[in-house]
Amino acid sequence: MGLLGFAMMLSGCDQLVLLNPKGPIGDSQRLLIMTTILLMLIVVVPVFVMAFWFSRKYRASNTQATYAPEWAYSAKIEALIWLIPIAIVIVLAYFTWTSTFRLDPYKPIAAEREPLTIEVVSLDWKWLFIYPEADIAVVNQLVFPANVPLRFKLTSDSVMTSFFIPQLGSQMYAMAGMQTRLNLMADETGVYAGHNQEFSGRGYADMHFKAIATTAEEFHAWVEKVRQSPDILDAHRFGQLRKPTTGSPIAFFSSVEPGLFKRIMSQYMGWMGQQADPGRQGAMGTPPAPMRKTGGAAHRSLDAPKEG
Repeated sequence: MGLLGFAMMLSGCDQLVLLNPKGPIGDSQRLLIMTTILLMLIVVVPVFVMAFWFSRKYRASNTQATYAPEWAYSAKIEALIWLIPIAIVIVLAYFTWTSTFRLDPYKPIAAEREPLTIEVVSLDWKWLFIYPEADIAVVNQLVFPANVPLRFKLTSDSVMTSFFIPQLGSQMYAMAGMQTRLNLMADETGVYAGHNQEFSGRGYADMHFKAIATTAEEFHAWVEKVRQSPDILDAHRFGQLRKPTTGSPIAFFSSVEPGLFKRIMSQYMGWMGQQADPGRQGAMGTPPAPMRKTGGAAHRSLDAPKEG
């Protein structure tokens, strides 16, 4: 019965995006998840089988069952219930140890093509993607060529969030005043869902985006399309963009102020270390909105005015 239920569960894996990966990292993680589940079933399935078997065999109406009130110890059973879990723990520890290094999100992905660098900024409640090599930026849409390693640099202009594209692999936190890194790659073209996995306030439910893997030609055409936008992402425009909004539409920026990503990080590094330049003015020179504690984590006040 346990194996039948497990088979039925796996029959819906095409709808379970975590078990339908489209990249090498996601595929390796799926293998690790399935291996772990199968190892645990070594204990779980016999428990359910014996629970059904014992209750049936030793029911009150079965007078043929062996009755041994003086029996209290069996070396074989004792060895079985200890050695099997120990063996499973050892195997799980091996997979955990090796996978921790093999699937390190900071580890570059080996490929024939050069990686594409994308700077990711988490905002209330939207995602900003900066392509420094192409000098463009996009809000709430991530486009990249398939079979090209993606080198993400992540930070936040708000509270801590979690950047996650389930079909491509690992999630990674984005935090104000810090830069985290993530390496992913898509094996094939397609549209994949991207999410914020960390509760970040009132607009959390709307903080998602489409990750679109294209051919190299389609990606270059898309870059040229973005470059036709009349909007430029400078400190002033970023000051407008950082205001808390929900349901923000996709927006294109044909160029980006040099060093903007580092300035977004440094403003919080300065305030944290009490080293901010007191003479710096404008959108990037103002202190962050007041923070409050919610459920053990710092969150920007949810009473901030809704715009857009």
